[in-house]
Amino acid sequence: MPNRLNHNLFPISNTSDTANHPKRLAVLLDPDHLTVARCQEILALSHRHEVDFFFMGGSLISNPDQTSFVHYIKQHSSIPVILFPSSGLYIDPQADGMLLLSLISGRNPDFLIGQHVAAAPLLKSSGLPLYPTGYMLIDSGRQTTASYMSGTTPIPFDKPSIAAATALAGQMLGLQYMYLDGGSGAMYPVSPAMIQAVRQAVSVPIIVGGGVNTPEKAEAAWKAGADILVVGNHIEKSPQFIQEVSEVKQRFNVALPQE
Repeated sequence: MPNRLNHNLFPISNTSDTANHPKRLAVLLDPDHLTVARCQEILALSHRHEVDFFFMGGSLISNPDQTSFVHYIKQHSSIPVILFPSSGLYIDPQADGMLLLSLISGRNPDFLIGQHVAAAPLLKSSGLPLYPTGYMLIDSGRQTTASYMSGTTPIPFDKPSIAAATALAGQMLGLQYMYLDGGSGAMYPVSPAMIQAVRQAVSVPIIVGGGVNTPEKAEAAWKAGADILVVGNHIEKSPQFIQEVSEVKQRFNVALPQE
């Protein structure tokens, strides 16, 4: 079985100095909201503006064409496709890797470990690189599909200390990435104060998504300590936002020390 672990994501080693890693941008593609025409448009913009990853998935997938979209992207793009699964039903060996999400902000055992146990034999045989990720739902002003489907309560928006302690516990358990998510269609993004608190608590890379619909919000998230920023819902409405958020990323990366 080929060992593709860590392909094109932050290396697990030497994560204590994430400030000197380049900022990365992921576009979240939800198969339920995707057409071939829109996929073509997003692919073209993503190549033109140096998107780093496609995250493929959603909290509730009713469209059976996820595999077709992964295949299409792999045929027409060199940008890595990372699965963002809602359950063990969405394992696709065509992808470049999968976020192995453990919902550590909630107390639902099915999303903490249950689905992982059921999927483990399939994951092993698939050969997919796996990225063990502490998934943390953050209150964003309205109930999201992710919180409803998981039957869990998000971390309160104004409680960065709870988020920091949760992330720290996840890192102590061996999780190698932290994902703070306001959810699809969030009214507001994860606060810079919460991102900063988590950044100070853990040394692993931080992924942030949900509610990022302006360049200013993207800049605030990266400045607070996010390593990978995920944009999705707003891209579905305004694909040109890819260019705007990419320009913010480039400004951060130009300022990094040159090797």
